[in-house]
Amino acid sequence: MSGLQGSLIWYELMTTDADKARAFYKAVVGWEIGPGQGDQGYAMISAPDSAIGGLLPLTQDMCDHGAKPTWLMYVGVDDVDKTVDAVKAAGGHVSMPPWDIPQGRIAMVADPQGAPLYVMKPIPPEGGGESRSFSPTLVGHCTWNELRAADLDAALDFYTATFGWAVTGSMPMGPMGDYKFLGKGDLPIGAAMGGATAEQPPYWLHYFRVANIDDAIAAVNANGGQILNGPHEVPGGDRVVIARDPAGAGVGFVARP
Repeated sequence: MSGLQGSLIWYELMTTDADKARAFYKAVVGWEIGPGQGDQGYAMISAPDSAIGGLLPLTQDMCDHGAKPTWLMYVGVDDVDKTVDAVKAAGGHVSMPPWDIPQGRIAMVADPQGAPLYVMKPIPPEGGGESRSFSPTLVGHCTWNELRAADLDAALDFYTATFGWAVTGSMPMGPMGDYKFLGKGDLPIGAAMGGATAEQPPYWLHYFRVANIDDAIAAVNANGGQILNGPHEVPGGDRVVIARDPAGAGVGFVARP
């Protein structure tokens, strides 16, 4: 299996208010979100050291067809078409079949329980190099990916088979069941837990590292967001919060004490 297969290579914010998103994430994380480009108004999201994602403005037509503000991750794969076939064979869904863009070939899919994500085989940039969108330690990068599933064991079977991830351990969460840690090789990439319902369907929540969690909480509250949970300490010593941005997209923030 290649280093690309199952890697976390990009993050995308879909939002109904790009201007509020620029101000919010600049204040909370320190990102620079550039001007919209092309017909879709796609904008690059940059941490101090590199681009980590993009912002896609949602049109009224997109919203009328079910799109809503959310964060989505891009999972790197060696072959997009074969991965889409594997997703379908495992009971997953294809929201947007494979298509080519200047940066590579992508598709939007959902796991068998409905949690959406992209799969992509990128064209390496000039000079090569791997995406640094995901990093366990760098401020401004995604540092943790958390799945809320309806059937935890079935979800883990899907992701380990499709992307080559491994369950690396677990932590009991009382009535919520176990919190199962996920890794790609030796790299911890996130975790999964049960508890999704019809009212709160399965989804991925992405945690972005900030310099200081208390400053981030103040910035969330001052810039039209809402703290939903936390702050609280997690194994390893980080402090985390779960928030909602001004357009309603769920997002997590994490920092060292």
